[in-house]
Amino acid sequence: MNPTIKFLGAVGTVTGSRFIVQGSKAKVMIDCGLYQGLKELRLKNWEVFPEDPKSIDAIIISHAHLDHCGYIPKLVREGFEGPIYCTPFTAKLAAVVLRDSAKLQTEDAKYAKKKGYSKHKDPVGLYTLEEAEIAISMFRTIPFHSAFEVAEDISVTFYRSGHILGSSFVDLNVEDKRVVFTGDIGRGNHQVLTNPDLIPAGPISALVTESTYGNRTHPTSDNSLADAINRTIKRHGSVLIPAFAVDRTEIMLMTLKRLIKDRKIPHLPIFVDSPMALSALNYYREAINSKSPEIRPELFNLNEDPFDPGTLKEATTVEESKAINEFNQPSIIISASGMATGGRVVHHLENMLPNPNNAVLLVGYQAAGTRGQYLLSGAKSIKMFGKFVDVNAEIVQIEEFSVHADSEELLNWFQSANSQPECVYTVHGETDSAQTFANLIHSKLKWRVQVPKLEQRYELN
Repeated sequence: MNPTIKFLGAVGTVTGSRFIVQGSKAKVMIDCGLYQGLKELRLKNWEVFPEDPKSIDAIIISHAHLDHCGYIPKLVREGFEGPIYCTPFTAKLAAVVLRDSAKLQTEDAKYAKKKGYSKHKDPVGLYTLEEAEIAISMFRTIPFHSAFEVAEDISVTFYRSGHILGSSFVDLNVEDKRVVFTGDIGRGNHQVLTNPDLIPAGPISALVTESTYGNRTHPTSDNSLADAINRTIKRHGSVLIPAFAVDRTEIMLMTLKRLIKDRKIPHLPIFVDSPMALSALNYYREAINSKSPEIRPELFNLNEDPFDPGTLKEATTVEESKAINEFNQPSIIISASGMATGGRVVHHLENMLPNPNNAVLLVGYQAAGTRGQYLLSGAKSIKMFGKFVDVNAEIVQIEEFSVHADSEELLNWFQSANSQPECVYTVHGETDSAQTFANLIHSKLKWRVQVPKLEQRYELN
């Protein structure tokens, strides 16, 4: 029998990336992410995993975002014992992400019990910090462009994807079949990271591609960010930016620094209120200072912090976080999580949404069922901490900061391959986006495309 690929997540949704590739001698998992967004999706995180975790020989992680690595501690608790392979900076950032995830889940469970808004008598998180640490101890790093056997007759090579620091697309060889997993592909215009590598030459049995923006193209850069900030300051309000702790915070800081330097916005206090974001920020600084090949060379000799316009204030403690709400001058607050599903940003939303002078700027993808998506759709009130909070603040979508390639950018990148894949599978997108992108690939490139369903298994011919 030929090797197979089984789709256990990121099907019909942008989160929960989980794929199983099985050969005659070994079985590996590519990405091991959490479902986020709609309750019906989040509940899948609590279900029994459809494969025996002990039967999986290794896990391969494309990058450190929670929807690609956040399920690992639960799988380890359920019996997975093998190595977890990733690039060096993915290992560092994923450790930050998993510790933060475990901590937030534990804190949220305690808070729900204290306030009495959980349906469970003793609410608990999906996993504990101790379980996250066990998973982190199983990380094994592989440098980019270096083929490595991760299980019997299964080898992996990581290539730069330009999405976040450490991110890769995964080139996997199982026996005599080759499968390329895009993970998340960057746009080629990242302010910090070099462009994605091209697809290496050779026949491809299957290409498993993200389709997050498969039904649209990104707008060109505009002045919407500066305009929204200036409007808010004019009415003596403050700006809240829910931002993904890894990468989006760095991009926002660099952009704000440039806007201040060019005098397009006032010299404002900028708060970063997320321990995870601040830890990730230091790894980006480390990558720049060490002249990592992932970093654009023009950042190597700046002789200044590219992320600090001189007004950056880093809130590391709970007390510093609470003090931001007492700050009575216009300011910009950047806090995680990017879709407002948890973290300190929820407390800031609770405090800032009722005030019509304030603004909330949504600068990233907002998955269905998240608070960010509800705000984007015009909700008049949002539920948080067991109660509804009125939405009177201005809600603005800023679309120019996506670090996901859109449909046209992905098609252009596909054409770097020197051979046509036997089959393309569109995943990691809402149903319409995945199907629209599949149709686009077929019409533009004449490639064979499938939109897989959950738990479907395909033979690699």
